[in-house]
Amino acid sequence: MILITLAFSLMRPRNTIVYAPKVRYADEKHAPPKLGSGLFEWIGPVTRAKEGLLVEKTGLDAAIFLRFTKMLRNMFLALSIIGVVVLIPTNVIGSNKGYISAQLKGSQSWFVSMTPQYPNPQRLGSLWVHVVAVWAIDLIVASFLWRNYVAVVRLRRQYFDSPEYLMSLHSRTLMVTDIPPADRTDEGILRLADQVEHTAGLPRAAIGRNVKELPDMIEEHDEAVRELESVLAKYLKNPDNLPTKRPTMRASKKYRANNGADNVDAIDYLTSRIRELEVEINHVRESIDKRNAMPFGFASYERIEDAHTVAFAAKKKHPQGTTIRLAPRPNDLIWKNLPLSKKQRDWRRFWNNLWIVILTIVWIAPNALIAIFLSNLSNLASIWPGFRQNFHDNQRAWSAVQGIASPALTSLIYLILPIIFRRMSIRGGDTTKTSRERHVATKLYAFFVFNNLIVFSIFSVVYGFVSAVVKNRKSEDAWHAVLEGQFFYKLLAGLSQVSYFWVVWLLQRQLGAAADLAQMINLVWTWFCRTFMAPTPRQEIEWTAPPPFDYAVYYNYFLFYATVALCFSTLQPLVLPITALYFAVDYWLKKYLLLYVLITKTESGGHYWRILFNRMIFAVCLANIVMGLVIRGADGGWFKVYFMIPPAFLILGVKWWFAKMFDDQMLYYTKVTLKDPENLAEPGKKVRKNDRVANRFGHPALYKPLMTPMVHAKARHVLSQVYRGRLENDNAARTGYSDIAMDPMSHTQPGKAARFAPPAEKEMFEIVPESQLDFENFKNRAEFADALGGNGELYGRPDDVISERSSTPRSFLGRHGSGSGNSSRASSPAGSERSASAHRRVGSGTSYRSESPYRGSVAGQIHPAYRDDPSYGDLGHKGRGMYQMSNESENRLLHGAQPFGQVAPEEGVGREGYGLDRWRTGGSGYVGVPHQEADEGGITGYDYYRGRR
Repeated sequence: MILITLAFSLMRPRNTIVYAPKVRYADEKHAPPKLGSGLFEWIGPVTRAKEGLLVEKTGLDAAIFLRFTKMLRNMFLALSIIGVVVLIPTNVIGSNKGYISAQLKGSQSWFVSMTPQYPNPQRLGSLWVHVVAVWAIDLIVASFLWRNYVAVVRLRRQYFDSPEYLMSLHSRTLMVTDIPPADRTDEGILRLADQVEHTAGLPRAAIGRNVKELPDMIEEHDEAVRELESVLAKYLKNPDNLPTKRPTMRASKKYRANNGADNVDAIDYLTSRIRELEVEINHVRESIDKRNAMPFGFASYERIEDAHTVAFAAKKKHPQGTTIRLAPRPNDLIWKNLPLSKKQRDWRRFWNNLWIVILTIVWIAPNALIAIFLSNLSNLASIWPGFRQNFHDNQRAWSAVQGIASPALTSLIYLILPIIFRRMSIRGGDTTKTSRERHVATKLYAFFVFNNLIVFSIFSVVYGFVSAVVKNRKSEDAWHAVLEGQFFYKLLAGLSQVSYFWVVWLLQRQLGAAADLAQMINLVWTWFCRTFMAPTPRQEIEWTAPPPFDYAVYYNYFLFYATVALCFSTLQPLVLPITALYFAVDYWLKKYLLLYVLITKTESGGHYWRILFNRMIFAVCLANIVMGLVIRGADGGWFKVYFMIPPAFLILGVKWWFAKMFDDQMLYYTKVTLKDPENLAEPGKKVRKNDRVANRFGHPALYKPLMTPMVHAKARHVLSQVYRGRLENDNAARTGYSDIAMDPMSHTQPGKAARFAPPAEKEMFEIVPESQLDFENFKNRAEFADALGGNGELYGRPDDVISERSSTPRSFLGRHGSGSGNSSRASSPAGSERSASAHRRVGSGTSYRSESPYRGSVAGQIHPAYRDDPSYGDLGHKGRGMYQMSNESENRLLHGAQPFGQVAPEEGVGREGYGLDRWRTGGSGYVGVPHQEADEGGITGYDYYRGRR
């Protein structure tokens, strides 16, 4: 561990992309403290970083993770005092030294004497110390949980008052699911919310719509783009010496009817598939409307207090069978599970849990085989005559295999296990990514505790007990054979023997913590790929991005370590200081990683805490059971065990009291809000028109820009030889004759002609220079930000914030937001600004208009030079292929011109006022609810001024 930490200290100043990427990519607010280039100059900034700084720089989830780690460190330091000062001397004094010295020798006798495995019959009264220790351990754990529960509640309240939360749209938005068909309208959502709680403000509502097969088509398109990039990267690895044979592949079964079963040209086939998919995607996007409503929707309030009051009141109310709760961040939603009905989710959850139980039980046999044979090949040699001679002839070689095979196989399985559980949780109906991660953590913890702790620890005990019963059964009846088997003593002996394994295993965890800091796996993998493979530009960009932190996996590990230590605390007290040492070391290492290397992919705002608290309560109760069995096995009798029952009820009572006192404070900004009678009665009260809840909570498939194939710049000169389609902009070929000579305008550089623009608008592949293969140049691109950039808040571009001037959710996926620095193309081939801003046009209750600064407030006031190409649909080109562009010599001539200022509309112009009394009183229903937002454009059109002359 020390050597790995020293190696990290040496490599860190020379490789900031791996060891400090957040210093390079984060904005000024979220950038961590600067590091010096000295060997150990990273220790000072990490030590000085307090919790307030951690919340600001890393987010609340990361800060709570470090707080939980620190709590475990301090808790086990306190428990170590009891273990080292009280329990070890008690076990040594109460043990049968004569029997131990006669049966065991050397360090083994010393280790066994610290356990109650061989109690002295004359000193059984020392077991009362264990009873008192159980009470003390439970009280210490409860006190640490209480202090940190209060601290987490304080952090949550501070999070509610933070500018990021107050300015976010999701903080004031409700998500409504299981909506009956009769209420699947914007009005219906308002009606349902009003049945729960009357509020002073009228929310903006947006019903979800059926996006059909669009998400699957986009996923297939992205996979085809990545596959084409991989084929091109391998084929163009040495562009000056291309292989004589073009790459080939077999078409997928879905498309073999048109391509045959034989191999086809890979480049032509994938390019054709991408072109066809883009045409189909644009067609489906244009065909989607709000008439086909889905059983979910969103309602956004002007005030956070109103939204949280309704959400709190809806905990026990389900109007028309619906479920109303606070909406998560837009990037946190698992959209394909939102349309599921309650019955479907319950049924899926049942099968999901059943499969997990089956998987957990099935894993018992492989786990036992690994523990018995693979970790000790001599056992395998004893029952396999064919292997026995080879094993004895090559003991050194097989010893090396034994030391590597078991940990490698186990680690591989544990890497795959979270992936399996994630997919099962999605199939189980989870509606958010953060809830999925919480469920993965809880299922992993249950799997580890059952298989790796309970089954592994008592397997030899059960085997020995069954053997003794079978042996005694020959001379006695079954019941007496069971009694003579001495189950409790064999359980004590077996747990004492396996405690040595857990002590060594916890010591070895230090190595894993140091390996995480050194990022050894990432370094070795990227070096191998760059040296021996042909990575695509996209892969090289992704390698430079800050990797996401896997909260589910690490929370499971930490909870499992804590559970093991608590269960063996009185049996082998050495586990307490060893566990404290692990958490003390890993706290500082994870603190550095979260500050400088790792990011939170999807911020939950601290929602992990409750599952941590509940698992710690379970760990204490399980430890009490183990401690009771230890005392019973040491022949302490049931009387002492009865005195250990009250602490378990005390712990459960603490859980109930904490849940009642603090849970609502953690979940809701407020539980009640003051209603303004004047606001409710004022007939001319104007409603907000700028929250655009349908835009920000619209399905990403409606507006997500499609990926563009990336090619290394070194292969640019041979693309015309490789790709048989059209590469150059063919506007000139389709212009025809004209008496006006005008250059098409650049889309990415306003005021500049396209011939002076970067190659992005001249080439249909995205040509990426070697110097641009850095996440810094692509961090604001949707295709990279979704997988690697969280919600963009780290880089100063959150996707959920409301602007200060108009309360409008900012969109950074628009014309200028989706670019990528000086890379070859600004966005997808199918009209970047169109597909990127499509979500502005398909929102429920939103006018279908462009966001161009040259659009006036009335459609007739648009000068022809600023009008869009008629071939454009609301969501992209109509019927155009993947690599075709419109003729800008005929229309949209000033589309890229330098924008000029807009005139703010006069107060009251183009606005309608709707008082709440129009739909809450008077019996007129919801007819007064506005369903189209007023146009916000300035009156700067050419016809507007011409008409005033």
